[in-house]
Amino acid sequence: MAKLPTNWFVEHVTPDLIQQFSIKDILYSGKTRFQTAEVIDTASYGRCLILDGKIQCSERDEFIYHEALVHPPLITHPNPETVFIAGGGEGATAREVLAHKTVSKAVMVDIDRQVIKLCRRYLPSLSQGSFEDERLELHFGDARNYLAHTQERFDAIIIDLPEPIEEGPAYLLYTEEFYAMLRERLRPQGVISVQSGCAVMGVLLNFIAVNNTLKTVFPRVFPYRAEVPSFGGTWGFALAGEGLDPLALSPAEVERRIAGRISRPLSFYDAETHRGLFSLPKYLRQEMAQENRTIADDRPLFIY
Repeated sequence: MAKLPTNWFVEHVTPDLIQQFSIKDILYSGKTRFQTAEVIDTASYGRCLILDGKIQCSERDEFIYHEALVHPPLITHPNPETVFIAGGGEGATAREVLAHKTVSKAVMVDIDRQVIKLCRRYLPSLSQGSFEDERLELHFGDARNYLAHTQERFDAIIIDLPEPIEEGPAYLLYTEEFYAMLRERLRPQGVISVQSGCAVMGVLLNFIAVNNTLKTVFPRVFPYRAEVPSFGGTWGFALAGEGLDPLALSPAEVERRIAGRISRPLSFYDAETHRGLFSLPKYLRQEMAQENRTIADDRPLFIY
């Protein structure tokens, strides 16, 4: 019988549910101004970024999460030229945005300068040079404060933030008030996408509440999901906007846009994947119809 590893990373998904995988090495462990941060090397998923005890990405499967977050909204938009990224410290969201040849400018605002520094040192395979791309305008600060004071409008806004943890840096960027600000910062036909948390059976509140909250602001909201193994299963997203419908695109049109716009091969997203992302199972649709929780500045939602 093989000898089991003795060093494990353990993530508490809820008080009653954990996921864990073995650690080969701890490359960094410390505390930034805003959160705890770790970079660990694992046998199953390679190097991983951990913030406040929650896995944010792994070398092995990050492409699933980042392609799912970025390409559905940008392919749905007829001609995305300017993009705003909230968070995205690993640089992988910027990498996928900048793969679109139509994009002339991407503004990225992340609150934690040290996390970006750690990712550039220990996880350079995620950014793949995106921080050096002349189209990227990088700011360090609070994304909500930045949007409150800018007059710029964007074709797409990508929200790539940690989950809303009490006393964490991101919980006020999941509220109705913040989403209303996003709507004001969109150009006509603008679209947003939001990572909306775990979408595993029994751990659905954040996913459902984010989508419910978006529906109080945007006329069109499309929940979707993808399997991200290092996250412990299904992960939720939402696409929202004034009128664009990602499901109105034919498979041929999705493939035409991918071929014409994206400068390199993708590993996860294509026309078949595009339609499948938005096909939610019956039990999930039923739970979403039954849960009416929304999120506001004075009614924040915190995960465990």
